[in-house]
Amino acid sequence: MQPQDVAQRPRPAHGPAAGRTVDVEQAEAALVEHYPRLVRLAYLVLPPGLGRGRRVLTAHALAQRALPRGRASAPVIPAQSTGRDGDPGYAYVRLQVVRSALEAGRPLRPTAWPKRAQLPPLLPQVWGLRLFPRPGGAEELALDQRLSALAGPARAAYVLRGLEKLSDGEIRKVLTEAGVKNAGAALSEADAVPAARYPLLDSPEFDACTLQARPTDLMRRRRHIRAALAAAAALAVCGALVALPGDGWGPDGAAAPAYAQNPAAEAALDPARLIKVSPSAWKTSARLDFSVWPARGALTRDSALLRRALAVWARPGGTVRVSATPDTPSGGPAGPPHLLYAGEVDTARVVILYDGLRIARYAEPKDGTAGAALDFARVDGATRAESGALVLGRADGNVRYLTAPWVTSAGERDLSKPGAGVMDLTLTDGITSPLASPATRTGTCTTWNVLQVTDADGSQLLTDLGELVPARLTTGKPSSTKRATGAEALNTWAPFACSLADVRGQGVRTVNAWAYARQSLPDGSGAASWVCTRAETWRGDGSRVLAQFRTPGGLFGAAVAKAGDVPACGPRAPHVLAGVLWKSQGGTWYLLAAGDRGTRSVRASGGVSGSADGSLLTVKAEQGAEASLKGTLADGTEIDGLG
Repeated sequence: MQPQDVAQRPRPAHGPAAGRTVDVEQAEAALVEHYPRLVRLAYLVLPPGLGRGRRVLTAHALAQRALPRGRASAPVIPAQSTGRDGDPGYAYVRLQVVRSALEAGRPLRPTAWPKRAQLPPLLPQVWGLRLFPRPGGAEELALDQRLSALAGPARAAYVLRGLEKLSDGEIRKVLTEAGVKNAGAALSEADAVPAARYPLLDSPEFDACTLQARPTDLMRRRRHIRAALAAAAALAVCGALVALPGDGWGPDGAAAPAYAQNPAAEAALDPARLIKVSPSAWKTSARLDFSVWPARGALTRDSALLRRALAVWARPGGTVRVSATPDTPSGGPAGPPHLLYAGEVDTARVVILYDGLRIARYAEPKDGTAGAALDFARVDGATRAESGALVLGRADGNVRYLTAPWVTSAGERDLSKPGAGVMDLTLTDGITSPLASPATRTGTCTTWNVLQVTDADGSQLLTDLGELVPARLTTGKPSSTKRATGAEALNTWAPFACSLADVRGQGVRTVNAWAYARQSLPDGSGAASWVCTRAETWRGDGSRVLAQFRTPGGLFGAAVAKAGDVPACGPRAPHVLAGVLWKSQGGTWYLLAAGDRGTRSVRASGGVSGSADGSLLTVKAEQGAEASLKGTLADGTEIDGLG
């Protein structure tokens, strides 16, 4: 894909826009002339949670669908704030782009048909490639994080101010035309992001027409193709069984009669055969993991509830909401699973089961089974440290945990405030009192509450990332990580706690924060810190690595480089190199780069050239410059910059 220049701003047309009509030819002319600008507008308004690749394709799809079917009334809002009415064709397609981008960010509702913008785009599509804009500097990443914390209408208001230069009155009209009920509130929320960052909206970071291309995961693609073929074959066999006369799968509930033909499957669905471990079994066991958790809760003898949970696990009905962490199989158990918990939690009845590979959580309302949910999490190979707690339930922004039988106390800690101490939580039969959960929180991140559990071996920190099993937090070199409860470890994590939001819902097992370098800033304002955070998953692949940069006095750090499925910053490749464009207080731009202590030299090429012995590099640069980084380790091995 060839790079394109940033789109020219639309030229205003003469005459009033009020009362005009726009035909397809006018709208098409405006769309063709200002296509890159409209795509940038859609990309900025779309929710960042879609991911950069999908945002790119969705932004192009929304811009291409902005043409009217015939003649349409042009909005009164000018295309550009110039004191004259703007091009009505551009004003029309811009409104359609804003409206559809806002619709794309609204959650799907079970009581209403999804709108076209809420569905993944059919076209354009790119198979076998991941497309994403060129990365920007620390300021662009910080702006992207601030925009991601805004609601969709507020994000649109900020972009229309900074990119389109519209007045607040004009923005109110655009948002109202786009279906926003309270445009004034959106403008007020947009005030939280400084106006000084408006020029960054023209950065290549947000240019969805100037893209980089990388291949998708080739091995995973092959596995998915083989799995799809196997699933198609299984579906054909199941269809043949359904068509057979006599006893087939049948419509009588989730426990299909076909299972009764298999003794192992019959045992797996029999609540009387559930494995219930003795409360003292863990004290003499050779290993400590979920297999030695006792069955707890007031409903462990409720056969009807346990039978429903097992039946739904074996074959969930169409009304059951099923979720699973990535690459976690959701089929029924091969034999009788372990019962870990059965009881009432807030307004639901909950059953938690374990089959040696997965944790399954079944939940139903107290007043019936409508709205039942089934969640899976992969936990194979869990150690004592990783099987210290499970999420029992979430309600009103809080979470309750069921802790391991060897946990003696639990507390709540704000990871972003290392000196705040621990607030004790009550433990009742291993169940914690509610604590604030960051998993479902929206808006600007200022705190990150974690669970601290203590046993005979000491304390450790666990964080809720929206899954059944909380992720364990560690610090230190990848080859010798340690628990994140010491003073030094807490100070390392504090500025980067909010970066944990980047790995929510990814099946994360552990997250390690490694403070690998400190670098003196060239203007004498102090030393910046470099931290690498690496999230490991239960499935082995899918790791997520962030290189983060924090200047003196900064409350939070900024992610300056991201990568997935790479060995950097991990036990197999315990080295890292990253860089950032940084602006001094005097207005001079620099390329700052840092590697870990094992780096012998660093060099930059491309838009910025320079080299230095040792692990640190400081070179004057131009704003928006792009550079490639290379490092040489002590043994002569070369490493690339992250990102």
